[in-house]
Amino acid sequence: MSDTSNGQVSIQSRDDAGPFNAYVARPDAATKAAIIVIQEIFGVNKGIRQKCDKLAAEGYLAVAPDLFWRLEPGIELDPDVEQEFQKALEHMNAFDQDAGIKDIQATIDHIRKAESVAKVGAVGYCLGGRLAYMTAARTDVDASVGYYGVGIDGLLREKEAIAKPLMLHIAREDGFVDKDTQAKMHKGLDDQPKVTLHDYEGVDHGFATEIGERRDEEAAQLADKRTSEFFARHLTG
Repeated sequence: MSDTSNGQVSIQSRDDAGPFNAYVARPDAATKAAIIVIQEIFGVNKGIRQKCDKLAAEGYLAVAPDLFWRLEPGIELDPDVEQEFQKALEHMNAFDQDAGIKDIQATIDHIRKAESVAKVGAVGYCLGGRLAYMTAARTDVDASVGYYGVGIDGLLREKEAIAKPLMLHIAREDGFVDKDTQAKMHKGLDDQPKVTLHDYEGVDHGFATEIGERRDEEAAQLADKRTSEFFARHLTG
């Protein structure tokens, strides 16, 4: 069921386990296309909603599904609070990523049917960066972007299934993705014609977060500019 303003919508899961909620931000003018914002391990929190709002200001219908709904619906955590950070790690370890990808596909289907928006992209951060890669390989999304995705080196066998454009932003000083892993990503993906990788020197995981201590303004601005140009080219061009 679709809403007519910013807020929550309900999306039916593909396995009929139940509906789940998603935050939706709508553009004031005509919709260019839609972009799914894939959460970090902290849930659909203020920072993720702010990502949606910024995309809506650019003319996109932005939708952030609550991918942790099977664990704890509506979870919102602050990465700068240690207790909440530890809880986020627990949720990440318990999270069924395969089910999450199916929920992302359900979100794509919802957008195309209920919102009547044909072109759908996806952008994800942290865990969402990994899921953005999986989304590119396993769904019919039109274009995807992943920021500092974790464990992508273990998914390189899926690269041949990537049929639509994918961009990955890599933090060179990422505490969760070491230099050897980054090298494996480049070795495995640099020759994949649909994939583009960008490295950001001197920055750590989470550099493009909207709020909090992890943000690096210069790197975030550059990555977001590249993302904006990427979606303009592949979703509206």
